[in-house]
Amino acid sequence: MAHDVSSILCLAFAYSIILSSNSIVARPQRHDFEFSVHEGRNCSSLDRKSEGDWSFEEGRGINRYVDEENTGYNETDNFAARSRASFFGNEGRGFSFVDIVESMFSAVANGIGSIMTSIIGPEKNSKSRSSRVSYKNYQLIRLFPSSTSQANELKELRDAEPDDIRFWTQPAYNKSTDVLVAPDLISDLKTFLKDRGIDFKLLIPDLQKIIAYQNPKMSKEQREDLVTSQGHGMTWKRYHRYGDIVGYLEYLAFRYSKLVELITIGHSYEGQPIKMVKISTGPNKDGEPKPAIWIDAGMHAREWIGSAVATYIASQLVERNASYAKLLDNSDWMILPVANPDGYEFTHTGDRLWRKTRSNHGENQDDSRYLHSSLLQFVNHYAKWFWGNCEGVDPNRNFGYHWGELDEGGASSDPCHETYAGPHPFSEPETKAMADYILANKQNIRMYLTLHSYSQMWLVPWGYTYSKPSDYSELANVAKKAINAIAKIHGTDYQLGPSSDLLYPTSGASDDWAKGVAGIKYAYTLELRDRGTYGFLLPATQIMPTAREIWAGIRTIARLVTCNT
Repeated sequence: MAHDVSSILCLAFAYSIILSSNSIVARPQRHDFEFSVHEGRNCSSLDRKSEGDWSFEEGRGINRYVDEENTGYNETDNFAARSRASFFGNEGRGFSFVDIVESMFSAVANGIGSIMTSIIGPEKNSKSRSSRVSYKNYQLIRLFPSSTSQANELKELRDAEPDDIRFWTQPAYNKSTDVLVAPDLISDLKTFLKDRGIDFKLLIPDLQKIIAYQNPKMSKEQREDLVTSQGHGMTWKRYHRYGDIVGYLEYLAFRYSKLVELITIGHSYEGQPIKMVKISTGPNKDGEPKPAIWIDAGMHAREWIGSAVATYIASQLVERNASYAKLLDNSDWMILPVANPDGYEFTHTGDRLWRKTRSNHGENQDDSRYLHSSLLQFVNHYAKWFWGNCEGVDPNRNFGYHWGELDEGGASSDPCHETYAGPHPFSEPETKAMADYILANKQNIRMYLTLHSYSQMWLVPWGYTYSKPSDYSELANVAKKAINAIAKIHGTDYQLGPSSDLLYPTSGASDDWAKGVAGIKYAYTLELRDRGTYGFLLPATQIMPTAREIWAGIRTIARLVTCNT
């Protein structure tokens, strides 16, 4: 409680200084800041053969809209403009007198900070203040822009980035886009869409109900029965916590020690081990390492289905190894089920829809949404603690290949944005651990696969540009074989193409890095089920159907790319 008093006193003092300066300094606009852009056997012959409670983060969004809620939305034509205004502040610019003010205030601010710390101790960890986010009465709405101008209207709304309107997919001409809308803004958004002639339909009327029923609970007794009957508590009838997944990997390594090696490739921001299993029957007949298949999942925390599919593949290769003896004779497998353990755990305990890592780059946030002044940095230091900080980096924008290229909107320099690329490439220990391990073993890795959701797409590089790699036809033809194998299981249809064409450009993505830097010829991103009925909240009843069909596709492509046709 003493710390609360300290923060309030500091905020009050700083606010009084701001008022006395008659708002000399204005918040900068987004355009004021720019990010600096800082093989083995050849299988080319394949081309000829084939193809409740809201958290402080949510609260910040509510606070931003409090004035608008009091005044109402009487002019719906200005909805996007008001959203931008509420988020970015006024258009005014500061002038040089602020340099005098900030230099004088700097010493005072530092002195008060030191006094407060010495009297009442250091700051508490802000994470202790978080609580589970509720999405009660949030609606998922699908929009259908039918012209370039309509798509641009939606892009403006997206770029305004109100916390209570979240784009699950990006707006584009003649492509649908899914938007999650908070209850207070549903009516205004629908009016906004109708006034602009943008068609839409309701997909999910209350997101919290879907969240509540997505993952069946497991009692302690049921878990104990599973362990007794099969040696572990893993089941593909529900989604598991990170501890359960690691426990299963440990079981595989212990029970099948001649086949499975459990490797800790690094540690997450919060110190959790990043665990990968290497599945191998040993060198080939010539004593040489076999070509390897890399599979990672869970890079985006909320995409649970990817991690479930990855563990299923590991179970098939290990616990049913006799069924895949020839496959294991010809290839090794490296499977990382949860590439972002901190974020994944947070989706179970804090915010089901969290996407990023859980890192804190507070000192680097001052160059994007906050002012470059000692005065405002002092206020910001305490204000960010009081209201919470913009945590996390999108790991799939953090790889060091065409990192931070923002022109097409595939990555953001804004620390609070879901696609924040980070302060620099590989700023996240999770992405660096992956990259270091892959580079150390790149001579053996024949294919890189990263599992995401949703959209049912098999994506081929490049993502950062609309151009295609010189061997695109070969990569696409091989992927077609896998897509056909997927369709044979349950009839599920997957689209094929670059993400820049099917989705949107994405700079700093892992598949582009795997091909462009690590030199792995066959690098793909799989966007798993579904196409938006449930989106990121795919029910646990669809784990097994999804896993079976994806395993069929991966088996097919693995045989092809390891030259065992």
